[in-house]
Amino acid sequence: MKRTLFYDYIIVGTGPAGAVIAKLLSDQKNTSVLLLEAGENNDKDIPISHSTFAPELEEQFFAQYFWQGEGTPQADVDDRTFEWTTGRLFGGGSSINGEQYVRYTSAVFKEWEKLLGPLWSPAKVIRRFKQLENYNGKTTNANARGYNGRIDIRQAPARPTVMAKKLVSAIERATGFREIVDYNNPRTPLGPFTRWQLYQKPNGRRVSSSTAFLSSDIVGTGGRGAGGRRLRLMSNSTVLRVLFSGKEAKGVEFLRKGKCEKAYARKNVIISAGINSAQILMLSGIGPYNILKQAGISPIFNNPNVGKSLRNHTLNFAVFATNPNDRALPASDPDSLYTGGAFLPEPSGTNPRRRAVQLIGIGSEENRLSLALIYLRPLSRGSIKIQNNDPLKIVLADEGFLDNPSDMEAVKNIYKVYVRKIASELAAIDSSYQLISPTIDIIDDDSKLEAFIKGNFDHNHHQQSSLRMAPLNKGGVVDSRGYVHGVKKLLVADASIIPFTVDGNTSAASFLIGYTIARQLIMHNRRLQRHREFKKNGYLFENDEE
Repeated sequence: MKRTLFYDYIIVGTGPAGAVIAKLLSDQKNTSVLLLEAGENNDKDIPISHSTFAPELEEQFFAQYFWQGEGTPQADVDDRTFEWTTGRLFGGGSSINGEQYVRYTSAVFKEWEKLLGPLWSPAKVIRRFKQLENYNGKTTNANARGYNGRIDIRQAPARPTVMAKKLVSAIERATGFREIVDYNNPRTPLGPFTRWQLYQKPNGRRVSSSTAFLSSDIVGTGGRGAGGRRLRLMSNSTVLRVLFSGKEAKGVEFLRKGKCEKAYARKNVIISAGINSAQILMLSGIGPYNILKQAGISPIFNNPNVGKSLRNHTLNFAVFATNPNDRALPASDPDSLYTGGAFLPEPSGTNPRRRAVQLIGIGSEENRLSLALIYLRPLSRGSIKIQNNDPLKIVLADEGFLDNPSDMEAVKNIYKVYVRKIASELAAIDSSYQLISPTIDIIDDDSKLEAFIKGNFDHNHHQQSSLRMAPLNKGGVVDSRGYVHGVKKLLVADASIIPFTVDGNTSAASFLIGYTIARQLIMHNRRLQRHREFKKNGYLFENDEE
């Protein structure tokens, strides 16, 4: 007879949020945790552990490491389609991303705090980032950085190349922003820099949520918790739906090694499945009523906000010819990956102190320097819809790229202002550096520039906000602590609940969300325990009933 699986908590996904929550909850040795992961442990595979493969991973989408999928045609990008995917392995997206560690800025913290309360205030958020990170690099504000956390952050390279220095000098001259040492220092969110901060150990190997929070001191052989912790990690386990009793989440149904199984949670079910979280909620009966009924799903709670407000940063490129004597990366440190970069405000001059543009220098062996151009404050919104009640049927993911005309104008301005000026200053520093794509005549012609942007447009894996953290009447799916509106004992914790678009990379925000929600659960449990102890001894809290 098959035994029934019961745990205090069930967590879906080992990405940045899920792994952190599993580790912190299982630190409480009286708490049992089941962590489910659709993929496998590939931490020791060379393409995953060796950082030099990071750019290739994001381009090739190897089937053994990725969910395989494609989004819907994008009407405002010439009906082009882009991949709809993330990591399907231990660590989720943190195991296959470009390794850039970028916190979001205090301007975004303040928006979160205004909507969600003091739990997300700048001071508290910065303190949590410090508790998570083990920073290995330079800064002009040591009090803003953490040095004892589990996430190793390496600032690289130790000795920037001539190419990186030329690029940074050109950006300085073109924008008026001085070179900065530490872009994650809240005091210096804007400016060019020669050294990126990467999820890497001091030796350059990749750091993921799996290596940092599911290491051998946390998870032992056979997926059992190490050191007395009551943790069970099951791989090859694809969650199909949440199980409910009325409006109370009771457990999950999942496919494991070809067989359908169920597990039950005494306290909470926590969904940390990234881009798959919206699908899981809708398959479980939480979402827009009409979509659920059309899909043949009995609604548990009608919430038209589920799957809405999907956001992603834009991504385009400018390419320069370079001096053949200049190397993009130091020969001694190919794991440094990038050749300088910058964070800048809107090129139009609005909000001159607020971060809006990310530039990334990417060198190649063909005497080329590509400058990735990321617009961090897009207004376009997309959506995620299920097609039917088949959990294995891919969703209709419409990311709505450039749907809002202001985003096209913003990207055009990045070329017209920043790229044009940087190209001029680079050529003045070294005449070998010439802009070859797009050419200046394209930048000068509005219709040609729009056509170039659409054809040059690429997909950025910074999907966020499809299950927005906000009050229900303000487009929310979860509250400030991750609890799903309209039901009980169900939480979502990952980048899908980001309430306002981050002006950094989403992995840092996901680690923060996981850490914040885990700490709230632990504090809640401690309050309940004290409550029980007081009642046992004949005392009453103010909100207790006789």
